[in-house]
Amino acid sequence: AVPVTLGFSFAEFIARLGKSIIKLEELSVDLRGKLAGAVGAYNATSLLVKDPIDLERKFLQLLNIEPAEYSTQMVEPEYLLRLLLEMNIAFGIIANLADDLRHLQRTEIDELRELFTDTQVGSSTMPQKRNPWNSEHVKSLWKAFFPRVMTFYMDQISEHQRDMSNSASSRFVADYISGFIAAIARMTKIVNTIRVDRKRLLENITLKGDLVLAEAAYVLLSLSGDTDAHEKIRKITLECESEGSRLVDALQKDATLWGYISERLEATTGEDADDFFSNPWKYRGKAVEKTRHLVEKYSSEMKKIKEIL
Repeated sequence: AVPVTLGFSFAEFIARLGKSIIKLEELSVDLRGKLAGAVGAYNATSLLVKDPIDLERKFLQLLNIEPAEYSTQMVEPEYLLRLLLEMNIAFGIIANLADDLRHLQRTEIDELRELFTDTQVGSSTMPQKRNPWNSEHVKSLWKAFFPRVMTFYMDQISEHQRDMSNSASSRFVADYISGFIAAIARMTKIVNTIRVDRKRLLENITLKGDLVLAEAAYVLLSLSGDTDAHEKIRKITLECESEGSRLVDALQKDATLWGYISERLEATTGEDADDFFSNPWKYRGKAVEKTRHLVEKYSSEMKKIKEIL
């Protein structure tokens, strides 16, 4: 692949989870209620007051919710269903983040580390082990709870005014929400205490030398009008891998090719080719700017939601 910043990797989850949080807030305030009797037609309350629909509205107003547009013995199930489905989307995003954090802690990558206390045991038989168990726990919670969406869908169907086939299954909604909240709490703890190894990040970016800049070389050569740029650079990378040489040295062997690349790089970015190809981390596009934009955007959105709550 090509270089990105660690912040840009996290920005993916800021964008995905940010949109999901906004949607959850919208759906949560759109839950509906009813005070319309056994079949939703206000039969009994029509005997109590002249305007049972107004009574329903005023009663539900005390709970800060709107009446369902239509109800039987139960409120239209789609209001709650949509909220639960969006929760499951957010749950999946959190599990995806947990997976990425777990992989970045693998011994061969080792860019991140979860907080590990002096009394913590990583393995009952391997004293040296430092396993990312918090991230693994979040993934495990998601595995246990996300299949319940099938039950949420099945509870959408109720015969006529209402059958009782959801009388047991619907009671597990609270259990699902508890699992979702547990995953959020655990992930919050992880991101607040995780440690970044900057030295390891820089080591990994040059794990294959400067070959991560092969794309840059090919694009710059193409911009100079060379229609065979990709194939030329591809062959050069094979040569570098075979000989254990640097990409920049191989490129500079061909003065004409290097001249084209240097000229196009300076014209488009103002960068010096020798400096650029000696520092692979500089080839990060707009990763920093994009990350800052997303952080600012969703920080503002979360602030608005907190004010509403």
